[in-house]
Parts: sequence; structure tokens; C-alpha cells
Amino acid sequence: MASSPTLPLDGIRIIDMTTTLAGPYGSQILGDFGADVIKIEAPKGDAIRNAGPQRNQGMAATFMGCNRNKRSAVLDLKTSAGKDALWKLLDTAQVFLHAIRPQKIAALGFDSASVMERRPDIVYAALHGYHEHGPYGGRPAYDDVIQGEAAITDTFALRDGNPAMVPSSFVDKNTGLITANGVLAAIIQNLRTQEGVYLEIGMFEGIVAYNLVEHLYGRMFVPAEGEAGYARVISKNRRPHATRDGYLCMLPYTDSQWRKFWAIAERPELADDSRFLTMQARSKNIDALYGTAADCLKTRDSEEWLALLADAEIPAGHANRLDDLFTDPHLRAIGFFREHQHPSEGALIAPDTPYRLNGQSLPVRQPAPRLGEHTREILAEVGYDDYEINTMTEQKL
Repeated sequence: MASSPTLPLDGIRIIDMTTTLAGPYGSQILGDFGADVIKIEAPKGDAIRNAGPQRNQGMAATFMGCNRNKRSAVLDLKTSAGKDALWKLLDTAQVFLHAIRPQKIAALGFDSASVMERRPDIVYAALHGYHEHGPYGGRPAYDDVIQGEAAITDTFALRDGNPAMVPSSFVDKNTGLITANGVLAAIIQNLRTQEGVYLEIGMFEGIVAYNLVEHLYGRMFVPAEGEAGYARVISKNRRPHATRDGYLCMLPYTDSQWRKFWAIAERPELADDSRFLTMQARSKNIDALYGTAADCLKTRDSEEWLALLADAEIPAGHANRLDDLFTDPHLRAIGFFREHQHPSEGALIAPDTPYRLNGQSLPVRQPAPRLGEHTREILAEVGYDDYEINTMTEQKL
């Protein structure tokens, strides 16, 4: 597979045995940065291959959204031939990434002790629902479950009394980011020391830590100086605000920005209101603050407000619909949605990464692969001849 020498992870091979969304999103980021990501799939393929609209079986939009810049090889790890092939691949890799529960990966013979005995210099990255040595270790986990257990749902209840889930694969995508960060750090340590690294990534622990960045709040102190839950973020009035012709999201934050907002809202008396004078005062009166600001926004059209807020350097923007993103003038100007021709799926668009390296977007070197698309070439790379490859593929090993 061709790889630009300018990409940071060029030359790093990652054997990826993650499925669904969290792990694949993380390994896609690593592939975007130039790693040779080999996606090992069971004969039936990753379940997410059929999640959502598709033109061809096994190539659903959700799958393609988190599996570009990877190659796919099918191995049946229930067979000795499949296991032998995986061992040969691991002998050529810098990183082994999987999302299989500890007891299941041990039963296959690819637990950390076994792999690192044979490859003491490898990065072994295990993405688990829960850290394996706690009482939850070994339990299955999905986004919906972790949203509840990590108290994401409770942040909605603190706001309006009703627990709810973020209408996005919030846990999976953040876990993917956490996974990519952890693997990158482990690769750096491995390159520095030439020694193996065992990296465990806990989905539950990662999202609890993520949630408590701001929501630890008064519970940070011992003894506690208040309850958990950042009042500003969970205010019932923190929402898109209605204007005369639509909705806006805005956030005056500093003392100066609030004084400017009251001035352009033609409510100068509120600049001296003791409830709103300081950050601490505003935090204690956040519902009243946001409610008053919302009333102000009803007096003008959205574009008029946006112009006034921009002049005052107060962050503000439209409350876009999903479909609005495809015509957003900024995203169009920077070429954010990239159209490319998939060899089997035809014309597709994909969002760009948020990264620019020396002013350049990260390339799509390999569109999302069909199931087992690269099995033959990958097996050939580790020494299998045509006869052996034909035997394995015909017998679905």
C-alpha cells in the first residue's frame, strides 16, 4: 500500500482486531496519520458493515465512516490455520490493537502474556469495556450502557429531571479518540525504549474521567465544597435561543463580553446587576442569566444579532440542522467534504480530518475496504505462496 513519507506513522504496522465503532474510529485516526492498519475480520465480517444505508451488502455508511485507510483480511481464529496466519502478521507489526474481553482473547491464545512472550518489543493495546482487574472486568459494554454508568444520562436529569442519552455515539467516538491518543503515546515510548508496552484502555473509566473534567466540581475537594455537576453546563436555559426568525447559539463568557452583550441588547442596567457582575456571581445565578439573555435575543433577526455579536467579538453562530452542514460556507470554502470514487460503492463524500500537516489535509490513501479485500496480498506479504493462500481462502480459514 502506497504511503506518503511525510505522514507521521508511515512504516508503523497495526494489526487491528476492533469492531463496531469505538476501536475502528481510533484505528482510522492512526491510519489517517499514515499507519498501515490491517483490519482482521471474522468470516462474517464486522457487524457494523450492515448498519445504515448501503449500496452493496457489507458496505454501510456507518462502516465506511470509520474504516478508511485500512486493509481488510479475513481470518477464522477458531482454526489453527487462522491463528498461525495471525501470528505471522504479529511478527511483522509494531502494534496489536483489539477490543476483545480478557477471557475471550485468552481463550484464543492472544492475551498479552502470550503475545508479548513471542514479541517482547510489541505495543499490545487492549480496549476493554472496564479495566480488567476491577469487579466489572470482563463484562460486555456498549455506548448506551456506558452513557448510563458514567452518569452522562444524569447530566440531563440534573438539568430537567429526565435522564437521557446524547443522540450521538458519544461514548464510542470519544473512546476512539482516547484509544488513538493512548496508542500514539505507547508507540512513542516503544520507539524510545525499544521495549514492549502493554496498554489497557478502559471505556468506562475513560468516559467517567471525561465527564468529570468539569462535573467533578465541588467534589474535587476533600471534604467536598459542593455537589458534583457544573452549574453553567447543566442549566435548563443552556440551549439554542430563539430570535425573531430562527435560533442562535452564543456564549458571552468573560466579564467584558457580558458588559458588551448588555450594551448591544440595549439593557445597560444589567451590566451593574449584582447577579451578573462576576464569573462567580453568574455561576450562582446561571438560570436567571441565560433566561434573561434568551429574552433579549427574541428582539432581533438572527443575522442582525450575528453581525452585532461579531463586532463585539462575542462567540455566536447558527443552530444548524444536520443538512445545513453540507452547505455551510466555511466548510465549503475549505473543501471539508471530500468527494472520492470508491471502487465498488461509486461516488462518496467523507468529512475531512480536523488536522492539517504543513497546510495539507491527511490523504485518503485507501477507501474503506470490502470484506477480505486484501486477504491475498496481506498473506503474501508474510510469506504465504499462492497454493497456501488458495487453500486458506477456499476453506475460509
